[in-house]
Amino acid sequence: MLIESGLALPLAGLLAGAAMGYAARRHHFCTLSALERRWYAGDDNGVRAWGLAILVAIILTQGLVLAGLFDPSQSFYLTPSFGWSGAVLGGLAFGFGMALVGTCGFGALVRLGGGSLGGLVVVIVLGLAALATQRGIIAMGRIAIVDSQAYDLTRVGATDQSLGSLMSAITGLDISAFVTLLIVGALAAWVFRTAAFRQDRGKITAGVVIGVAVAFGWLATSFIAARSFDPVQVESASFVVPPGDVILQLIAVTGALPDYGAGMVVGVVLGAAAAAVRRHDIRWEACDDARELSRHLAGAVLMGVGGVFALGCTIGQGVSAASLLTISAPIVLASIAVGARLGLAFILEGSIRHAFLRIERGPAE
Repeated sequence: MLIESGLALPLAGLLAGAAMGYAARRHHFCTLSALERRWYAGDDNGVRAWGLAILVAIILTQGLVLAGLFDPSQSFYLTPSFGWSGAVLGGLAFGFGMALVGTCGFGALVRLGGGSLGGLVVVIVLGLAALATQRGIIAMGRIAIVDSQAYDLTRVGATDQSLGSLMSAITGLDISAFVTLLIVGALAAWVFRTAAFRQDRGKITAGVVIGVAVAFGWLATSFIAARSFDPVQVESASFVVPPGDVILQLIAVTGALPDYGAGMVVGVVLGAAAAAVRRHDIRWEACDDARELSRHLAGAVLMGVGGVFALGCTIGQGVSAASLLTISAPIVLASIAVGARLGLAFILEGSIRHAFLRIERGPAE
């Protein structure tokens, strides 16, 4: 009955989003903060927490595939057409915009849950920029820069964008399972290599919750798609286009109920708000001056445009696509990191050229 009513999809998203928002707010799970502390303070616990989220998402998602509960070919991340230009340029734009804002789209939603009006501005502008890039005036540029330059991986014998498929095509052997085990083993060894991270229960909890929520998204949308009479997009967590979809739901009545992504957006805000209330951390905040507001606006536009170019954000490509072991995930993540480094150098050190200089790290706090 719930599936037939159309409410199952947004409610599932609401549940997953609430868990993610609560964990992120409670344990300070933030991409930019993790990178900033790694580069400027020598503390990589935040980066390892992201690695743990990816690790958990890979293990659980691949388990769902083996159990026959999720068909990864239904995900748009695994189409054989690889938009390499979007992965690089979009990632760079998203990372630079993230530095200007001080967080990513997911982080802006978490901030909004704690009362940040700056976060609200970022979410609105990011959502509108994403819609304009996906189906509006900027879409013409996306088609010319990304879609027309996409590389068809079937030309090298791969059936999709997964690293297993690509390596199998290159070697001529079916080594998909070996590639998966190799990646899981290497990632687990790196994540838990330091005693400092192994003792950081908060970061471990956040990483596990984010990873579980991503795998849950694949399971929930697959389950509903198999039983719904209406078309259902099989997806997981991403925070680029969904904020725009929420805006459309609020301003235009089309008769269509919110989808999984829209439910996640609302869920993250509610989950973060619950964590903030529990810790007595709710406070209304706004931009300090026009300069900060202008950075927020510019950064949100860059994240919206870049996120659509790259087909995802720090969560969408960084964890959801990574759980499918796509070739795009590491490329987008690396591009986001480079863009963030350039942006931080511009803001904190006064010039982008400082990004190419050696960072003098301070002691971890």
